[in-house]
Amino acid sequence: MTKEIISTTNAPAAIGPYSQAVKLGNLIYSSGMLPLIPATMQIVEGDVQSQTAQVLENLKTLLESAQSSLDKVVKTTVFIKDMNDFPKINEVYSRYFTQNQPARSCVEVARLPKDVLIEIEVIAFV
Repeated sequence: MTKEIISTTNAPAAIGPYSQAVKLGNLIYSSGMLPLIPATMQIVEGDVQSQTAQVLENLKTLLESAQSSLDKVVKTTVFIKDMNDFPKINEVYSRYFTQNQPARSCVEVARLPKDVLIEIEVIAFV
C-alpha cells in the first residue's frame, strides 16, 4: 500500500510538521482538527458550540477533498478542555452525525493547541 498525503486549502493548514490527513488503502486518518477559519487561520469566535461546528465543518471539507465524507467516518476522537461542555458538544455533534454514528472517544485534556476548547480527529473510509 502507498501512503498518500491529503492536503487542501479549504481546511486549516497544519500548524506544525504534520499532514492534514493521510490515506492508506481505503482509510483516511485525519490529524486533530482545530476550530480555525481556513482563510484566515484565526480561531472562530464564540463558545464551545461555535468551535465544535467549525471543527466539524473543517473535517467535512477535508474528507470531501479526499473523496470521502462525514457519513464514512468510522471513529472519532474528541479532545475537550472542559468535560462540563460535553452536553453542548453533543448537541452540535449530533447535527453532523445523524445516523449510523461512528465509534467515539472523548477525553478532557489540560490544554489544546492555540488554547482552543475542542479538537477532533477522525478515521474514515473512501
